[in-house]
Amino acid sequence: MSAPDPSLRLALPKGRMQKGVFDLMSDAGLAVKVSSARGYRPSVPLAEVACKILKPQDIVLMLHRGSRDLGFAGHDWVVERGVGLVEVLDTGMDPVRIVAATPTVSLVGGAMPARPLVVASEYETLTRRWIEARGHGDTFVRCHGATEVFPPEDADVIVDNTATGSTLAANGLTITDTLLTSSTRLYANPAAMDDPVRRDTIEHIALLLRSVLDARRRVMVEVNCGADGLEALIAVMPAMRQPTVNRLHGDAGYAVKAAVPRQDLPRLIPRIKAAGGTDIVVSTLAQIVP
Repeated sequence: MSAPDPSLRLALPKGRMQKGVFDLMSDAGLAVKVSSARGYRPSVPLAEVACKILKPQDIVLMLHRGSRDLGFAGHDWVVERGVGLVEVLDTGMDPVRIVAATPTVSLVGGAMPARPLVVASEYETLTRRWIEARGHGDTFVRCHGATEVFPPEDADVIVDNTATGSTLAANGLTITDTLLTSSTRLYANPAAMDDPVRRDTIEHIALLLRSVLDARRRVMVEVNCGADGLEALIAVMPAMRQPTVNRLHGDAGYAVKAAVPRQDLPRLIPRIKAAGGTDIVVSTLAQIVP
């Protein structure tokens, strides 16, 4: 029996987003197979999905035009392009801020000078909107990468993306405003979401990816306790619904386990010990499907 024709066109990102997205896909059982180092048409183990690798900025445009149904892109470029896409999933990966940064030596009382400034950026829409809100008659200059080198000779301020701010600081710039926060997200063309067949595939992919993201945020905690300490232990154990409780061999007490937020571990483990818990085991999770 022949495989069905692809019904969903998926765009995967080039560049800094690619490894995180490919790892997420792999962990979700959707490993991306690229035929060669220069291959732009990889495959995933879903016969109904046809993949293509594109720059994230181009993914936004192709989704808007409808030549791609689903794709990964930065939220910043979706806002910058002003396109009406459906956000299917925020992966939370590659978090960045779109910021205004000014040469530290130019600051007046820690703020930008209150006069018309030359502002350089790749983000024309976001920057012009910010300039209008400032109301100082600033001039916009479009640049194409390496924005941080423009000041002070070619611009007074830049608008750029940053994860840590270290590159800006290394170039003598201080962040003076935040325009937007962004991350890698999964977007769909609205027409694809209106089509039952394509929507079903999109929701299937989103379910698998979300199960991995949820698992990354949690760990499984297993702990033993005596019969007289069970309720006290359950009282301190967070869980998605209720902890799982099993009797130990020979009625020696109970084994309790729950998937708990990873960030809670430093506070949770001492509370478990204080409640009488013993033999604590913490293990990672692969996927969580509610």
